[in-house]
Amino acid sequence: MPTHIEMPKLSDTMTEGTVVRWLKKVGDQVEIGDEIAEIETDKATMAMEAFDEGVLSEILIAEGGKAAIGATLAVLQEEGEVPGPPQSPPEQPEPGTAAVEPEPETAPSVLTEPVVAGGEVENPAPEPSPVSPPAPAASPAPAASPAPEARIKASPLARKIAAANDVDLSGLSGSGPGGRIVKKDVEASLGTIAPIPAAAPAAADPPPARPSGPPPESAAKPAPPTETPAPPLAEGDERIELSNLRRIIAERLLASKATIPHFYLHMEADAGPLMEIRRQVNLQAEASHGNKYTVNDFILKAVIGALQTVPAVNATYRGDHVVQFGEIGVSVAVAVEDGLVTPVVRNASAKSLLQISREVKDLAGRAREGKLLPSEFDGGTITVSNLGSYGVESFDAIINPPQAAIISIGAIVEKPVVADGETVPGLRLNLGLSCDHRVVDGAVGAAFLGQIKKLIEQPALMLV
Repeated sequence: MPTHIEMPKLSDTMTEGTVVRWLKKVGDQVEIGDEIAEIETDKATMAMEAFDEGVLSEILIAEGGKAAIGATLAVLQEEGEVPGPPQSPPEQPEPGTAAVEPEPETAPSVLTEPVVAGGEVENPAPEPSPVSPPAPAASPAPAASPAPEARIKASPLARKIAAANDVDLSGLSGSGPGGRIVKKDVEASLGTIAPIPAAAPAAADPPPARPSGPPPESAAKPAPPTETPAPPLAEGDERIELSNLRRIIAERLLASKATIPHFYLHMEADAGPLMEIRRQVNLQAEASHGNKYTVNDFILKAVIGALQTVPAVNATYRGDHVVQFGEIGVSVAVAVEDGLVTPVVRNASAKSLLQISREVKDLAGRAREGKLLPSEFDGGTITVSNLGSYGVESFDAIINPPQAAIISIGAIVEKPVVADGETVPGLRLNLGLSCDHRVVDGAVGAAFLGQIKKLIEQPALMLV
């Protein structure tokens, strides 16, 4: 029997994916473990492996197409099996909404609302022409009554329209894949195109009673606000569509700034001792294992040591309580072609400077190639963002939820400093800390940042 190849969940925050490229074509033999497509998620582009074998008989989502998790992307047939009728193409979304793909027959529905970009449900415009009801079969047989507990297969949009128009889905026949009831089936039962109901408003307190008597002229109901249409592109302008990664970055950072009360701290550290010990360590490494240590390797080691001394920063806010993590996972911000990803050095407190250095090099390299595994993004408890190599001396980073803090590292700058009453040349490094004030108070944040400064100025303490 046919096997459906479904959109997998390749990251913890993924809701849909984009088929970047098919690595197999219709008619190709597929073996278990074969890479059959490249999928762009909200974090990276990853290869999708086959979990079944057979002949690729049909591709339902073309390259560049988006699909929700669990949606059917393609169909496999067993060797020698006669292909069945082509699958119906996925129901097209209305303008302004993202596709809600049909779920496989054996999987329970995990979506109850249409998914749209930005996480909102919009009312799309009606289609231009009515859908004619399906012609009755030549010899209709009486429909068997579904079992009381039987699950009716219907798309979320079809359920929404049916509920708004008091339509019993159990009496409808589905025209979607596997007999699934879709929007046009509900509309056909009504004899017209039904409007998509708006999302139900959240419960609110009843409005206060109006005073008796005629309302004043100033109390006239205002006209509903209208959206300002986007201006047309001018000559030389270019429209650049957002990738999944870029869109998720926008959504998460907007949510972070809108919901997390940030506050910012800065300290300047003497980077001279750090640069000297790095020089010595690299000379020794060159003669032994050959690994070259970066300034960022020492920064990460200092952050890990500071978290062990001030563990209150290694936490997250959970509404009515705070969870303080027992393990330290350092998310390292890595710039990639289409944005920023944050792979994680897990169980960091148990790793040596050499282990951290090698792991970060490996993660950063594979991040730029889009070859990180979903598990390598999980487990971060604090983030380090270093823009020193770009010449940025100081900046304030946005917290990476659900973490409670992010460290911003600037460039090491040579400047005059006062030491023992004399002005001498020095190497200075700006350390920034963005904190979630629901978790970290000013004194706690200052103690944590001060501990990082101490370890940078006395780097031998990191190596004991």
